[in-house]
Amino acid sequence: MGATYAWVILSNHYHFVGKSPDTAMNLKGMLAQFHQLTSSRVNLRDGTPSQKVWHNFWDTKLTIHTSYMARLNYVHQNAVKHGLVTKASQYPWCSAGKFEISSPGSFVNSVYSFDYKKVNVYDEY
Repeated sequence: MGATYAWVILSNHYHFVGKSPDTAMNLKGMLAQFHQLTSSRVNLRDGTPSQKVWHNFWDTKLTIHTSYMARLNYVHQNAVKHGLVTKASQYPWCSAGKFEISSPGSFVNSVYSFDYKKVNVYDEY
Protein backbone atom coordinates (compact mmCIF):
# COMPACT_ATOMS: atom_id res chain seq x y z
CA MET A 1 0.00 0.00 0.00
CA GLY A 2 1.22 3.49 -0.78
CA ALA A 3 1.38 6.56 1.41
CA THR A 4 1.62 10.27 0.70
CA TYR A 5 4.02 12.29 2.83
CA ALA A 6 3.92 15.73 1.17
CA TRP A 7 1.87 17.28 -1.62
CA VAL A 8 1.11 20.58 -3.31
CA ILE A 9 -1.26 21.35 -6.15
CA LEU A 10 -0.85 24.56 -8.14
CA SER A 11 -2.85 25.78 -11.13
CA ASN A 12 -0.51 24.21 -13.69
CA HIS A 13 1.41 21.46 -11.89
CA TYR A 14 1.68 19.44 -8.72
CA HIS A 15 4.32 17.68 -6.66
CA PHE A 16 4.09 14.93 -4.10
CA VAL A 17 6.39 12.72 -2.09
CA GLY A 18 5.04 9.33 -1.25
CA LYS A 19 5.72 5.68 -0.94
CA SER A 20 4.92 3.68 -4.04
CA PRO A 21 2.20 1.05 -3.66
CA ASP A 22 4.07 -2.27 -4.03
CA THR A 23 5.74 -1.62 -7.41
CA ALA A 24 6.58 1.29 -9.68
CA MET A 25 3.99 -0.02 -12.16
CA ASN A 26 1.32 0.44 -9.49
CA LEU A 27 2.54 4.03 -9.05
CA LYS A 28 2.05 4.67 -12.77
CA GLY A 29 -1.50 3.28 -12.56
CA MET A 30 -2.26 5.32 -9.45
CA LEU A 31 -1.08 8.51 -11.18
CA ALA A 32 -3.07 7.69 -14.32
CA GLN A 33 -6.19 7.32 -12.18
CA PHE A 34 -5.41 10.56 -10.31
CA HIS A 35 -4.94 12.41 -13.61
CA GLN A 36 -8.20 11.03 -15.02
CA LEU A 37 -10.29 11.85 -11.95
CA THR A 38 -8.91 15.33 -11.37
CA SER A 39 -8.93 16.34 -15.03
CA SER A 40 -12.54 15.18 -15.36
CA ARG A 41 -13.53 17.42 -12.45
CA VAL A 42 -11.57 20.40 -13.76
CA ASN A 43 -13.05 19.98 -17.23
CA LEU A 44 -16.58 19.66 -15.84
CA ARG A 45 -16.09 22.86 -13.83
CA ASP A 46 -14.59 24.68 -16.85
CA GLY A 47 -17.09 23.27 -19.37
CA THR A 48 -14.27 21.82 -21.47
CA PRO A 49 -14.87 18.04 -21.54
CA SER A 50 -11.94 17.12 -23.80
CA GLN A 51 -9.26 19.52 -22.55
CA LYS A 52 -6.02 17.83 -21.50
CA VAL A 53 -5.22 18.95 -17.96
CA TRP A 54 -2.15 16.93 -16.93
CA HIS A 55 0.35 16.36 -19.72
CA ASN A 56 3.04 14.15 -18.21
CA PHE A 57 4.83 13.18 -15.04
CA TRP A 58 8.32 12.48 -13.77
CA ASP A 59 9.14 10.24 -10.90
CA THR A 60 12.29 9.84 -8.84
CA LYS A 61 13.12 7.02 -6.48
CA LEU A 62 14.46 8.60 -3.29
CA THR A 63 16.96 6.27 -1.66
CA ILE A 64 19.11 8.70 0.33
CA HIS A 65 17.63 10.10 3.54
CA THR A 66 18.93 13.64 2.97
CA SER A 67 17.40 13.66 -0.51
CA TYR A 68 14.09 12.55 0.97
CA MET A 69 14.18 15.33 3.58
CA ALA A 70 15.10 17.97 1.00
CA ARG A 71 12.24 16.83 -1.27
CA LEU A 72 9.77 17.01 1.60
CA ASN A 73 10.80 20.61 2.14
CA TYR A 74 10.79 21.35 -1.60
CA VAL A 75 7.20 20.13 -1.97
CA HIS A 76 6.02 22.00 1.11
CA GLN A 77 7.77 25.21 0.02
CA ASN A 78 6.69 25.07 -3.65
CA ALA A 79 3.95 27.68 -3.32
CA VAL A 80 6.50 29.96 -1.61
CA LYS A 81 8.97 29.29 -4.43
CA HIS A 82 6.36 30.41 -6.98
CA GLY A 83 5.50 33.55 -4.99
CA LEU A 84 1.95 32.53 -4.09
CA VAL A 85 2.43 32.85 -0.32
CA THR A 86 5.17 33.93 2.05
CA LYS A 87 4.79 30.92 4.36
CA ALA A 88 4.11 27.37 3.17
CA SER A 89 1.32 26.68 5.65
CA GLN A 90 -0.66 29.65 4.23
CA TYR A 91 -1.26 27.83 0.93
CA PRO A 92 -4.49 25.81 1.26
CA TRP A 93 -3.72 23.26 -1.48
CA CYS A 94 -0.62 21.92 0.22
CA SER A 95 0.15 19.52 3.02
CA ALA A 96 2.48 21.97 4.81
CA GLY A 97 -0.16 23.26 7.23
CA LYS A 98 -1.18 19.81 8.41
CA PHE A 99 2.47 18.73 8.48
CA GLU A 100 3.36 21.60 10.79
CA ILE A 101 0.44 20.86 13.15
CA SER A 102 0.60 17.06 13.25
CA SER A 103 4.35 16.39 13.18
CA PRO A 104 6.74 16.83 16.10
CA GLY A 105 8.30 20.30 16.07
CA SER A 106 11.80 18.85 15.95
CA PHE A 107 10.94 16.92 12.76
CA VAL A 108 9.34 19.99 11.15
CA ASN A 109 12.42 22.05 12.00
CA SER A 110 14.66 19.31 10.63
CA VAL A 111 12.77 19.08 7.33
CA TYR A 112 12.62 22.85 6.96
CA SER A 113 16.38 23.13 7.57
CA PHE A 114 17.11 21.49 4.21
CA ASP A 115 17.66 24.04 1.44
CA TYR A 116 14.84 23.40 -1.02
CA LYS A 117 16.50 25.72 -3.57
CA LYS A 118 19.22 23.10 -4.07
CA VAL A 119 16.74 20.41 -5.12
CA ASN A 120 17.12 19.74 -8.83
CA VAL A 121 13.55 19.24 -10.07
CA TYR A 122 12.12 20.31 -13.41
CA ASP A 123 9.71 23.02 -12.29
CA GLU A 124 9.84 25.76 -14.92
CA TYR A 125 6.29 27.05 -14.58
